[in-house]
Amino acid sequence: MKKIEQYSGIFTDLALQYGPKLLGALVTLIVGLWVVNKISAFFNKTLEKRDIDPSLRPFLGSMVSALLKAFLITSVLSMIGIEMTSFVAILGAAGLAVGLALSGTLQNFAGGVIILILKPFKVGDFIDAQGYSGSVSSIQIFNTILKTPDNKTVIIPNGSLSTAALINYSTEPTRRVDWTVGIGYGDNIDKARKILLDILNSDERVFKDPAPFIQVSALADSSVNLATRVWVNAADYWGVFMDTNEKIYNEFNKQGINIPFPQMNVHMHKSN
Repeated sequence: MKKIEQYSGIFTDLALQYGPKLLGALVTLIVGLWVVNKISAFFNKTLEKRDIDPSLRPFLGSMVSALLKAFLITSVLSMIGIEMTSFVAILGAAGLAVGLALSGTLQNFAGGVIILILKPFKVGDFIDAQGYSGSVSSIQIFNTILKTPDNKTVIIPNGSLSTAALINYSTEPTRRVDWTVGIGYGDNIDKARKILLDILNSDERVFKDPAPFIQVSALADSSVNLATRVWVNAADYWGVFMDTNEKIYNEFNKQGINIPFPQMNVHMHKSN
């Protein structure tokens, strides 16, 4: 009987000492899991509203949920008196080692997440980045795939792509086409301007508003340069640019307007 009373007293002391902590930890765990589920659901809905890539949503949702649950469990264990300092230090050291070993991969992953969330470009856009130009074929977790106009495949790491400058030619529906048209110093500027206007106004792809702009931009060493600018739909940019170059050459030749080009005169003297 004495042993039973002794054990009963020890159990009572332990219950009085740790019971409230265990009860508080249990309540915290139950409420915390409910809160984590609510936050995870809200986060997933936010990803859907932001039109995040479907292949990325489950991963991001799972990662956020795991981090919140890890924080909750750490808090619960601390409430019942388990020392977490050493455990957290070990996890931190292990995480640092893994992070250093995978720094490049993690940077590319983070860059992919940033690109998919902020959307500086999307699949189908024509961009100029990291010295390459092409249409975005796909945006993956670690890399972005470009297809160049001559059908080459370019793989660019997302880490550098998300932190460096890039040009997105597909953001705006319209673009300005620029030419610098040189004529000879003896040629009539008004005549050359009229020829250019006739060429541009005859092209249905060229916008009438804003009207084409043609003005003298420079008196160069061997030519008078006319800055010529028009606005077109983005999809018509290269077609208008190349077709107009050919029309300018043919019309200037036909109407006697000189197009200056570099020349070198070589004089040979016969010595006695």
